[in-house]
Amino acid sequence: MASAASTIDRARARAAFDAYVAPYDTANPRIALKVEHTLRVAELSERIAREAGFTPAGIDLAWLCGLLHDIGRFEQLRRWDTFSDAASTSHAALGVEVLFGTRGNAGAGDPGAGTGKRAGTGNAGAHTSDGADADARDDAGTSANDDASTGISDCSSAGIIHRFIDPNDELESIVYAAVAYHSDFRLPNNLDVRTRAICDVVRDADKIDILRVTCCDSVETILGVSEDELLASTVSPAVEDAFFEHRTVRRDERATPADFLVSLACFSYELVYPASLEIAEEQGFMFLPFERPFGIGSTFTDPATRMLMSRMDGHLRAWVEEQDR
Repeated sequence: MASAASTIDRARARAAFDAYVAPYDTANPRIALKVEHTLRVAELSERIAREAGFTPAGIDLAWLCGLLHDIGRFEQLRRWDTFSDAASTSHAALGVEVLFGTRGNAGAGDPGAGTGKRAGTGNAGAHTSDGADADARDDAGTSANDDASTGISDCSSAGIIHRFIDPNDELESIVYAAVAYHSDFRLPNNLDVRTRAICDVVRDADKIDILRVTCCDSVETILGVSEDELLASTVSPAVEDAFFEHRTVRRDERATPADFLVSLACFSYELVYPASLEIAEEQGFMFLPFERPFGIGSTFTDPATRMLMSRMDGHLRAWVEEQDR
């Protein structure tokens, strides 16, 4: 991975990121939330890559992809005043547009489109977002700065990727894939080994940080419902099946607030790197969807839902113990 990542200058990349988001009004709590999330995902990506034995160059590349994975969120909020992909557009595709401009749009589903070199052949059919944190974070609040001068309207033809790195076809191909596929339900089957490794790191880091929402944010902010509405909700059969099948939940399977909690818990099942599960355990957020979601001490009003949530909590704990052996 050294040839792909040897040109990464972290100080330059961080300065470019700070300059890009500055016009979006970082005093806006939703912008601030996304900046903080981005920086944590970059740090987590670095840590996962290091503990997985990546080379120093590979670690730098993982960090960079973590830094850029959600760059489409800022323009999404400016244009649509929402973080909901369903109510606007795919934030991953928008991130590709921000970074790679119209050449990125020309190759939807192709992680190497427009970069001169392809990281696998892509699979448009696999490019279906699982909405890991997309639709859940359509929170209320002030609008982003509509005058953001560094928005993609200023760089739609070429993109801004070269503010972060020097031109490098191989490196750009991997960054493209990491951004384009970070929230997809599944990665394309035909990514090359190097690209898949980086994508898996970023996806793991993103999932780990999204688990924080049940501890650090309110149910009103994240789900747009009251505490009573959450506690009165039930788990949909498809979401229950996904949990016991040990897989993540597709966006179209989620129908209730309780479904969102279960979908968070399911993230643990598909963390790729052992270090990722260790970090999730260390942070202590992985069982909160069942224990005290959003800090709520009351229980679900429906007896069957209470019993199911308790059973799921025990099942997940037993599964984690098995992985630790």
